[in-house]
Amino acid sequence: MGHDADVEVTVLADDVREIEADVRDGAVLIDPDRLPDAIGWDLKPEGLCRGDVCVPVRARDTLFQGDQLDLAAVGRALDRPVVIDGDNGVVVLGVPAAARRSAVEGFRAPPFELPDLDGRLHPLEEWRGRKKLLVAFASW
Repeated sequence: MGHDADVEVTVLADDVREIEADVRDGAVLIDPDRLPDAIGWDLKPEGLCRGDVCVPVRARDTLFQGDQLDLAAVGRALDRPVVIDGDNGVVVLGVPAAARRSAVEGFRAPPFELPDLDGRLHPLEEWRGRKKLLVAFASW
């Protein structure tokens, strides 16, 4: 994909947000003042900040393509895995590395719900204290 100015992009991070962004060669670019609307973080002189928490950014210019922020670079600076589907206008920022590491070390799955054969949702918590086997597959 070449360049699409101001297309609607869905950002999945801590919640789901819709933003206007430029999509260029698979990169999703936004104006720096749109970052809080996109992921809830802000770019300040001290780094990427949300509330009182700031993550220092050593090479600030690596977050930019021209005068716009590259959401993939911002995600990497926050130590979050990033998946971008520019053709479909979707950006996913995964769980921060520290949270993933904690879950793996503590053998704890994040909270989630799955439907039974009748479509009723059952949270993982429902089976607390009992062994579980989760089987997943993909058709591709």
